[in-house]
Amino acid sequence: MAIKDTSETWETLSTSRPFQGAKTAVDSDEVRMPDGSVARRDYQVHPGSVCVLALDEDGRVLVIRQYRHPVRHRLWELPAGLLDVPGENPLHAAQRELYEEAHVKAGDWRVLADFFASPGGSDEAIRVFLARDVAEADGERYAETDSEEADMQTAWVAREDLVRGILAGELGNPALVTGVLALTAALAGAGLDALRPADTPWPARPYEA
Repeated sequence: MAIKDTSETWETLSTSRPFQGAKTAVDSDEVRMPDGSVARRDYQVHPGSVCVLALDEDGRVLVIRQYRHPVRHRLWELPAGLLDVPGENPLHAAQRELYEEAHVKAGDWRVLADFFASPGGSDEAIRVFLARDVAEADGERYAETDSEEADMQTAWVAREDLVRGILAGELGNPALVTGVLALTAALAGAGLDALRPADTPWPARPYEA
């Protein structure tokens, strides 16, 4: 038996949208269960996200600290952003977010991990990129107009320190946890050059080349 996620769709009898926000929505589906019964499934409809694990020559990871109101925490996270444009190339979005949030560019990009943020209640798909050969971006720093994002802090932190924080329960952002542990597994395995190319297809969020 192959241990691999597979695409599958159960019959949806009806769909309504009780909430439409600026970036996300909530859908309510009536779904036919395998035993023939019908159940309602409410979930967040999300455009998808990209995250960047930027790694410097000293093995440090670029992290940002940002207030997240739903969980009432200020979290350490990877630079990240929404796929605002349908069909947008996720690599281009990741490069934009790294520049806007940290004023950093990178010469080498790989796909580090793909995952669903909370598949029991949201269709949000996240792609985490590994960015190496990093340097400060050219030109003036991006001027953030959103007050929440303008309050962000940035830091370069040793990967080992992040791993310790994750295992101690001190760091809980899902993309940070996934990215740092995936990086650690890749370093212990076939190496970073064996990671998938940056333009690898992403079935959860198909995009134009």
